Amino acid sequence: MRTVGARHMSTSMRYQIYAAVVAGVLALGGVFAIAPIPLAAEVSMPLCIVPADLVRLALPLERTARHLASRKLTLIVALGSSSTAGVGASSPEAAYPSRLMEELARRFPTQPIMVLNRGVAGERAIDMLGRFDDSVAGEHPDLVLWQVGTNAVLRGYEHARSDSVIRDGIRRMKAIGADVVLINPQYAPKVIAQSEIQDMIGLILSAAAQEKVDVFHRFALMRYWHSTREIPFETFLSPDGLHMNDWGYSCFARALADAIADAASGKENVQRDGSAAEATTGQAR
Repeated sequence: MRTVGARHMSTSMRYQIYAAVVAGVLALGGVFAIAPIPLAAEVSMPLCIVPADLVRLALPLERTARHLASRKLTLIVALGSSSTAGVGASSPEAAYPSRLMEELARRFPTQPIMVLNRGVAGERAIDMLGRFDDSVAGEHPDLVLWQVGTNAVLRGYEHARSDSVIRDGIRRMKAIGADVVLINPQYAPKVIAQSEIQDMIGLILSAAAQEKVDVFHRFALMRYWHSTREIPFETFLSPDGLHMNDWGYSCFARALADAIADAASGKENVQRDGSAAEATTGQAR
C-alpha cells in the first residue's frame, strides 16, 4: 500500500484525520490542548505569535472567573460592528466570536462556554446601545466584549460625544453584573489614515480606566504583526484594507482567548498551546 503524504491528501481526508484526533482526545476527557495540524497549504502563512505583555488584561474578570470555577455555563456577548460580525471572513464560523469560542474550549475543556456574536456592520457605539436590551441585557452575559471606535473615526464622529456614549455603555453593562472588556480599533490602512485614530485610542483607554474596566489592545496587536514582524497587510486583512481575513480573525481570537483565560483564572489553571512569555500558538487556521 502506498503511503499518502500530507502534500497529496485531499481536504476531506485531512479533515477526517483531524476529527479522529479530536474525538480521541475528547474520549480521554479532553485533557490535552489541541493544536491544529499544519497543512501543506498553510506553509506560507506566518505563525500566530501572541506577546503576553501586549495582550494581557490589567484587571481580573471576577464574574467570569466565578462561573468558570463553578463549571456553570459562561456566556460571553461579543458586541460590535462589522469586524465582530465577521466581514472579510470566509464564513460565519471564521469570524472572531466563533474562533474565540473554539479557543476558550481548548483552554477550559471541561467547562461550558458560549460566545454570542452580536456584531452589526456599520454601527457606531450609539447604534449598538440602541439595541442593548435585546443584544446584551436580554442574554444575561457574564462577560461583554465591546468592539468600539472604528466607525466613529471613519465617519468623523465628535469625540466628546463618543466619550459620553462609551461611558454610558460601560455603566449599563456593569449594571447588569457583567464583566466588560473594550476592544479598540483595528490597525489597518483605512483606519490609520485617519488623523483622529490616536485620539480615539486614548479616549477608549481613558474611559475604561475611569469606569474601571479593561481594554484589549487590538490596535497594538495588529501593529505588532505589521511593524515588528513585518507581516504584509494582505496576509491578515481582506482586500478592502479594513477588515481582517480568516488568518487575522483566528490569530486575534487566540490572543483574546489568552487574555481572557489569564484574567479569569490565572495562568497556572489554563491549558495553552505555548508557555513562553512570547507564546507561539501555532498557525492560524
